[in-house]
Amino acid sequence: MKTVGDVLNALDELTGGRVIKSLADITRGDHPFVIMKSSNLPGKEVIETPGLVYGDLGREVKKVAVAMTMTEGSIELAGATGVDAIIAHHPIAEAANSGGVTLKNYLDLYNVAVFELHEAFHGLHPGISFLHGHEVYRTEITYGGVHGDVLFVGKALQEARTLGDILNRLDVFMGLQQEEDLLFTEKEIRSASSLTETSVVTRGRIMIGEESTPVNNILHIFPHTGFSPEHLRQAVKEHPEADTVLSSISRVYDGHALIETAKELGLNFIIGNCHVLEILENGLPLAYALDILLPGVEVVVFRERVTSQALNEMGTPQMKQYAEKMATTYLVNRKAVELS
Repeated sequence: MKTVGDVLNALDELTGGRVIKSLADITRGDHPFVIMKSSNLPGKEVIETPGLVYGDLGREVKKVAVAMTMTEGSIELAGATGVDAIIAHHPIAEAANSGGVTLKNYLDLYNVAVFELHEAFHGLHPGISFLHGHEVYRTEITYGGVHGDVLFVGKALQEARTLGDILNRLDVFMGLQQEEDLLFTEKEIRSASSLTETSVVTRGRIMIGEESTPVNNILHIFPHTGFSPEHLRQAVKEHPEADTVLSSISRVYDGHALIETAKELGLNFIIGNCHVLEILENGLPLAYALDILLPGVEVVVFRERVTSQALNEMGTPQMKQYAEKMATTYLVNRKAVELS
C-alpha cells in the first residue's frame, strides 16, 4: 500500500531533497525553493511550498494525477475518476486554484490530496532544451539574481542546425498536426468557424532569420520569468559564441524590446513551444518518474485545452437564448430589477 507520505518521499527523491519537510522550512526563510511570488498587487501574492500542500500523510494512494495548473476542473475530474492526489506544477493559492472557494472544503469533498512542485522541479532534466534541438552546457534558474529567471545555453544538435529544423522538430514531437486536425474537426462539429486553440495559434515561428538560417549556439530564454533586454546583453557578453535567441514557454511579439535587442546584437530570434505544451515538456517526465518510484500506483496526466470562440457561435440555441435573457433581464437592466 502506498500513502500520501510515499508520494511526498518520491517527490523528494526525484528533486534531490528540494521539497519542504516541515512548517519550519516555510517560516525560517532560508529554504531556497520556498519563494514568495508577488507583483505587489494587494492580497494576490503566493508562497511556493514545494511538496504537500494539503492532505493526510497516512492516507492510502492508488491513483495520482500530474497537472500543470490545478483548477476546479482538475478537482472535479479527480473526484469523478478516483484520483487520490493531484501533483500540480504551478503554485497553488487559496480559492484561485479551487473554483473561488477554500481549498479545504473542495478537496475534502472528494478526499483529494494536493502537491505542488514548481521552481523545485526546474533544472532537473534537460528535456525542454532537447525538444528544442540543443544540448545545454549551462543552466541558470536564477539568472541575474532573479528567482525563477531561467536561462539555458546550448549547442545545436546535429539534426537541428537551422531555424527551420527547430520548428519542424517541435511540430513532430508536440504532435501539432494532430492538434490542427482536432481543431478542424471540432470546428465542423460545433459549426464554429471562429474557433481556435492555444497550441495551434501560438505555434513556433521565426522572428529574425529564415528557415534556412544556420544555428550553432543558442540562448534559450523564458520572457515571462523576467528575462530582460539587459539580461540578454549580459548573456551575450558571457557567451559571445551565441548566434540565436530561442524563446519558449512564453513568447514575445513584434516590436518587443527583446526582439529589437537581438536584432541590434546580430542574433537570430525564434519562438518555440508555448506554455500550454509544458504538460508534455515537464509533466510527462514527472509522470514517468512517479510511475517508476511508486510501483502499484496508477499515474494519469490531466491536460487542459483552452479554446476561443466568437460569442454568436458559442453554445446551443437553448443556451444562447438563456444567456441573452439572463443578461437583458437581470444584468443590463439592473435598475429595473432593483425596483421590482
